[in-house]
Amino acid sequence: MAPVFAALFPVFLLIVGGFVLRRVLIAEDAHWIGLERLLYYVMFPALLIGTMARADLSKVPVAAVGGTMFVSVLLMAALCFALRPLLARTLGMDGPAFTSLFQGATRWQTFVALPVAGNLFGDLGLALASVAMVAMTPVLNVLCVWTLVHYASPNTADWRTVSIAIAKNPLIWACVIGIALNPVASAIPQPVNALIDALGRSSLALGLLIVGAGLRIGEIIRVRPLTLTACVIKLVAMPAVAIALALACGLSGANLTVVVCCTAVPAASNSYILARQMGGDAPLMAQIITVETLIAVVTMPIAIGIVT
Repeated sequence: MAPVFAALFPVFLLIVGGFVLRRVLIAEDAHWIGLERLLYYVMFPALLIGTMARADLSKVPVAAVGGTMFVSVLLMAALCFALRPLLARTLGMDGPAFTSLFQGATRWQTFVALPVAGNLFGDLGLALASVAMVAMTPVLNVLCVWTLVHYASPNTADWRTVSIAIAKNPLIWACVIGIALNPVASAIPQPVNALIDALGRSSLALGLLIVGAGLRIGEIIRVRPLTLTACVIKLVAMPAVAIALALACGLSGANLTVVVCCTAVPAASNSYILARQMGGDAPLMAQIITVETLIAVVTMPIAIGIVT
């Protein structure tokens, strides 16, 4: 467990640092929104391109890792739909609240998963997390948008718009470009490599600061039962299912640990933006993100420690 805590400790310190910076030095929302766009469209793609271009993909079980992540997402989505009638009866959950529960139980915080995987296993960990991202991101986009349109939005689903949004995802394209460059990585000029490395190294710390800046501590004063339900599904059930699937696929060592890492992280912070734009329960979504992030300080080391 000591190496796990050593890898996670700086991650959570940076999250705390982002929280403090938001309240002491950089209070304006516009600054953090600009940083998030820079990270999402420039710095994270640079990290993924460099990682995938240099990775020894012969050592990465792409099908097993990607398949485990893909099936884990589908099973958690199915669990949410199965629980919906019960939660509606017992907790009075309406359609918009269900969409926030759904996002909180299925989406993952890339800004946390990549640094943890990198701290634990270096470039191999980043390559494995990138494979997980390619497997999870398209299906999660489709499922979350469909759920919001069906249960929260008065409009019908515009699948052309959804498809375009997925096709324009810079993180997916970064992985594709990195894989395409992999066979000719040695021919990439050194100044280009240096630029990509500089952007990539900076992205990990900045991403965690942004996560911390987005925390709303006031949301933990009165935690709703639906929030706790989302936390149990995302931080307990999803890693447990992923472990079972990964073991069934014969994964072990770094491969198994990164799968657990990617399923044990809290929900993505941009879930709140999607909820607000498409008629979901945005206050509930904000509470789920905050509470999951705080609980993950305890649950992530436990989940990763179980398989290491």
